[in-house]
Amino acid sequence: MFRKQADSVNTTSSELISASLKTLIDLARPASGLNLKHSAIRSGQSGGYVSRFKGRGMEFEEARMYQPGDDIRSIDWRVTARTGNTHTKVFREERERPVFISVDNRPAMHFATRGVFKSVLAAKLAGLLAWAAQHHGDRIGGQIFTGNDCLELKPKNGKHAVLQFLNALVCEGVLITKSPVTMTLEKVLARLMQHARPGSLVYIISDFRGINEQVEIYLAKLAKHCEVVLIFVYDPLESQLPEKGRYRFTDEKKDVVIDTDDQQRLFNYQQHFNQRLQQLEQLAKKLGLAFIRCSTTDDPVQRLR
Repeated sequence: MFRKQADSVNTTSSELISASLKTLIDLARPASGLNLKHSAIRSGQSGGYVSRFKGRGMEFEEARMYQPGDDIRSIDWRVTARTGNTHTKVFREERERPVFISVDNRPAMHFATRGVFKSVLAAKLAGLLAWAAQHHGDRIGGQIFTGNDCLELKPKNGKHAVLQFLNALVCEGVLITKSPVTMTLEKVLARLMQHARPGSLVYIISDFRGINEQVEIYLAKLAKHCEVVLIFVYDPLESQLPEKGRYRFTDEKKDVVIDTDDQQRLFNYQQHFNQRLQQLEQLAKKLGLAFIRCSTTDDPVQRLR
């Protein structure tokens, strides 16, 4: 939300404050080296990403006459009762895994003191993941949420699906209808649960402001049916303020002055960030989620590797 006015940050450079479509398209080549296999904080997380062939899928194809050797758990009792003959359900193998990428573009993401805006970093991370999924032959879908609305894109195949998602990332102000409703993280995850189908690989890229008990409940429910990866995006100044001095921050509408000589205020500031980070790490460990930290000064390709 606020941007530090300092000579070390070139705030006039458009690439630092917004991601262009060309920049996101150019990520296709470096994304080819990403395998989308993530290690959870806690060992034993099931559903590892091995290949584009995921075993027997969950999509029902047809009911046919029961044959010796069929799994009795697959018997279709409704058809059996209706016809008087034992029928079994046949499932179609699902070869394309849905990859759903949720991207935070709320006002607090439009902030940086070093590197790029958090919103730019989030867009690049999302672009890399979308291209990597396309290279693996998976379906790409996503969710982009601002401070007052949210857009979902149904997972689809091919390069066109990636381009549609990337275009939404750079044009969210046009594609999302503005409303007076505040889009909290809780509301976003409630919508995400409705759109991410079971068996999906779900990425949530955010600074996770507003995480609360209800958010944790939604994440727990989502993790029961999907493989979830949390990507925590932050600016170095959010984790630790400079030791001494008075610093002015502005979003060109209002100013905030922080005096870091106030040791109690400095301590409280850093504690607030550390508590959010620890809350995320502990939640990821508890639910068996993969967790990635990424600073605005980091190379997103290296962090995903």
